[in-house]
Amino acid sequence: MAGIAPIYSLATDDHARAEAAAWAQFSAPRDAAEFCASWLAVLCGQIDQVGGALLLLGPDQTGAYTVAAVWPDLARNMQYLSPTAERALRERRGIVVTPDGATASSSQQSAFIGYPIEISGVLRGAVVLDIAARPEQALQRAMRLLHWASAWLVDHFRQQQLQASDARLAQLTLASDLVATAVQERRFAPSALAVANELAAQLHCERVSIGLEHSGSIEVRAISHTASFDRKTNLVRLIGAAMDEVLDLDVAIVHPVPDGDELGAIAHSELAAELKDSAIASVPLLQDGHAVGVLTLERAGGQPFDAATIELCKTIGMLLGPILALKEENERSLWRRGVDAAGRGARALFGPRHPGMKLAALLILVLLAFFSLAAGDYRVSAKTVIEGAVQRAAVAPFDGYIGQSLVRAGDTVKKGQVLCRLDEKDLKLEQTQLESEREQLLRKHQQALAAQDRASMVQLAAQIDQADARLALIRDELARATLVAPFDGVVVSGDLSQLLGSPVKQGKVLFRIAPLDAYRVVLEVDERDISEVKTGERGQLALAGLPNDVLPFTVRQITPVATAKEGRNYFRVEARLSEPSVRLRPGMEGVGKIDIGQRKLIWIWTHSLLDWGRLWAWKWL
Repeated sequence: MAGIAPIYSLATDDHARAEAAAWAQFSAPRDAAEFCASWLAVLCGQIDQVGGALLLLGPDQTGAYTVAAVWPDLARNMQYLSPTAERALRERRGIVVTPDGATASSSQQSAFIGYPIEISGVLRGAVVLDIAARPEQALQRAMRLLHWASAWLVDHFRQQQLQASDARLAQLTLASDLVATAVQERRFAPSALAVANELAAQLHCERVSIGLEHSGSIEVRAISHTASFDRKTNLVRLIGAAMDEVLDLDVAIVHPVPDGDELGAIAHSELAAELKDSAIASVPLLQDGHAVGVLTLERAGGQPFDAATIELCKTIGMLLGPILALKEENERSLWRRGVDAAGRGARALFGPRHPGMKLAALLILVLLAFFSLAAGDYRVSAKTVIEGAVQRAAVAPFDGYIGQSLVRAGDTVKKGQVLCRLDEKDLKLEQTQLESEREQLLRKHQQALAAQDRASMVQLAAQIDQADARLALIRDELARATLVAPFDGVVVSGDLSQLLGSPVKQGKVLFRIAPLDAYRVVLEVDERDISEVKTGERGQLALAGLPNDVLPFTVRQITPVATAKEGRNYFRVEARLSEPSVRLRPGMEGVGKIDIGQRKLIWIWTHSLLDWGRLWAWKWL
């Protein structure tokens, strides 16, 4: 820029000195305001007969554009150039208009030149020049100079964006490094000390302290470059008081107090006075939006904390709060965790907030009062099985083979109905052989009778009796080879249809038969409830096969012997059905409930837990 020669020579030495000063400020501006002012002055010096110029930059948080520079005098009112600036911003292009709003032409009327400043598609401002009347060619030349000069503003803004991006990147890097440092250590104390040391080094602090909330106040837990410290010392006490101030106000506090900040910081002032001209910044460590601790930074020599550093510290507080709180929570004893949980619950119930929890607690109290006063039927539940009152076994009468099977388990049979037959071939062959032998013995006996041989007659008579006895046994076995039902009932077990021709031993149970009109209910009562059950108590039974039928029963017998099953002990309780159903079958299972009597509802639901607690306490205490 310094190498570009002016288009028109200045008429006076004052103009030359002003232009030289503008170029000097433009070459080495102290801040953005001086850069904008010098840029506008240099631009107006390159264009002849400029009556005034206005530079607007923005937008701000409200979307408005503010005055960044005015030429030639800051005190001069440039409000008349605002419509041209608004139009240039709205149309986002360079425009040339006359004071009455018409498009400038080759007339001798003065003109306003407006040009928008746009960076990467984002509108950042506009510049407007009030120039004297001139031909259209001269106006186009002025527009070109304005377009050329706007590149300096674009470059300036891009440098600012790059610097801001680098600053944000450095802040994010520092924050991520601190998080990594906090996570690296498993225990709270070394983790907090490492974080404090790194913060002190990165932010050029004399001291960094970390404190956590306990019982409504802050307890200093770590101080940079200090492995151990006495919490009763005056310095630690003042740091804790400053942290309590942040906890009470729930905001970040900076000392010295920035201009316009009416928030008092008495404890921070006392700490600064103790440290002799120090700058202090304290930010809360947040978890779920609540302060769980405070981070305090101190600088010597009065070097203050700027707004960017405070925002960085706030971000660090939000990142480190959950990590440090979790580490401290993991190191707490069970007793302290219980006390803290009880304290939080009490504050929620009796404090000013949490109306939903208060309503829930009230409803629970009402329900507890109701269940403590109201009574209901107490019933003991148990797994139940239906068995026949009498069961008859059909067994093999002798060693033999299965010849024929006519029924199977589940079939209903009548008295005298054939259940199965054993193979009779061997028995009949033996019967025929014995009958033949008897006939031979009879003929020999007649011959001995004719010969008057008494000895032979006696011997043959004994052999004939032996043959008769064996024949009688064979006939009896043949009669018992066919098994029949002893009474009307149902076959509970036994299926020989797949065992035809198989051998069976004498006494083997082939079928079990139970009557259809006599049943008993067997309940498996848990040992914890057996003391409540007594003979004669009534109950109800619901079977899986008959879920819609509820059958009443009466307890008849309690077997005083426990049976281990599924890791629990059960007692066998027998009962008799009051109204048997024709659809009942032995072996059906369900759930039976024995009516014990009236009990308080809260006792019904909690007595098992209370009994277990009493037993456990007796065992260990």
